[in-house]
Amino acid sequence: MSTNRRDFLRKTSIAGLGLAVTPALSNAQGQILKNDAPSPSPGATYMGDYSAPKLDTVRCAFIGVGARGAGHAHQIAAIEGTEVVAICDLYEDLAQKSADKCKENGKGERHKKIKLYTGGENDWKEMLKKEKPDAVFICTPWKLHAPMAIEAMKSGAHAFVEVPLALTIEEMWEIVDTSEKTNKHCMMMENVNYGREELIYLNMCRQGVLGELLHGEASYIHELRGQMNEVERGTGSWRTYHYANRNGNLYPTHGLGPVAQYMNLARGEDNFKFMNSFSSPAKGRALYAKKNFPADHQWNQLDYKGGDISTSIIKTNMGRTIMVQWDETSPRPYTRHNLIQGTKGTLAGFPNRVALEGGVPGGPDSHHEWAEGDQLDAIFEKYEHPLYKRLGELAKKMGGHGGMDFIMRYRIIECLRKGEPLDQNVYESCYWSAVGPLSEASVAQNGAPQEFPDFTRGAWKTTKALDIIA
Repeated sequence: MSTNRRDFLRKTSIAGLGLAVTPALSNAQGQILKNDAPSPSPGATYMGDYSAPKLDTVRCAFIGVGARGAGHAHQIAAIEGTEVVAICDLYEDLAQKSADKCKENGKGERHKKIKLYTGGENDWKEMLKKEKPDAVFICTPWKLHAPMAIEAMKSGAHAFVEVPLALTIEEMWEIVDTSEKTNKHCMMMENVNYGREELIYLNMCRQGVLGELLHGEASYIHELRGQMNEVERGTGSWRTYHYANRNGNLYPTHGLGPVAQYMNLARGEDNFKFMNSFSSPAKGRALYAKKNFPADHQWNQLDYKGGDISTSIIKTNMGRTIMVQWDETSPRPYTRHNLIQGTKGTLAGFPNRVALEGGVPGGPDSHHEWAEGDQLDAIFEKYEHPLYKRLGELAKKMGGHGGMDFIMRYRIIECLRKGEPLDQNVYESCYWSAVGPLSEASVAQNGAPQEFPDFTRGAWKTTKALDIIA
């Protein structure tokens, strides 16, 4: 082969490789293709089973009190042992409304001096500096989650962040390093882990009802095109740009969190290893924009790159598999799948179904038929999670996605006041959120496998499984 031809092939091959890997590198700040764990900071504390010093009263501050943040603020204000000290939002009306509701829920005895920070985009930094809260709840657009959580921990507060925890692997490592260095919790608030069915399934898995666990299915299928009508203010005003500019699974944690805890991933038994991801064509958002907005509207000027449905397959160290799907565009009923399969049977959600070898008491006597509907009453009563037995009725009264929101918020405050480890640690938050940038990298490389970083630096092997909390 001539020298000129060899040079030509070499150069074109490199160029082609660049087209394949550049999106992955940009999505995860260079960490996707080389996931070696950086060295921990000097004096770092492993946070997997970490118990922070007890707090008699948890002084709470909130950044962002739109639809989601307002719910956090109002319910936490009603929980004994809390004091809401500050609320920050770009919109003064939202901040004032939340402050008034917090005072009402405190029954006039607490939350008397709530400071409002509504002057500008960086007021949250001033709030952290002046108010010195014990816990900060962050409910802002996704790109702000990591920088706000990091700054909150550096200011001396525990950080509680809406999903996903962060957008890049680099940000996740910085969160881990900051948490370990400051000895402050950083928890992504995955509320679905506290749903009644998810708690029952966790209890059944822990008690060995399914035998050895083999496979899970975890999804967030929720048609939310209507959010695009929030053009100037609200979720759609910023999330629509993510749908247009990113192609992968941008919202994996609602389905994945519970399945990961069923399998004890990153908690002594097994851990995430690698993942392959694929996206469908991107059609629905552009069609919705064309149908519902003028031709010159900003939504009709976007090139929608994100596939309508994203499908990923995760492989664990033990060889178990998890299918993860995300679709907020297609016209179909809501589902999180929530399936966990073992050597002795399968549990599945939407609708709830159980199949066990030898049959289900009160239901079919064979695994060839699902037990469902009223046939599940006996087995669900037998394996009702103790935490739900304690808090379920109050949670249903308080509301929030069937009560799961309240149980999560209650447990956060309870753990901080008792000095107990949180139910979700910073490493789990990173593993679950890492599906976002890793899926983008895999899609950009035609489904090529992407390794999960070991955010625990090997310490997951000695981390305790999540207790069945009473």
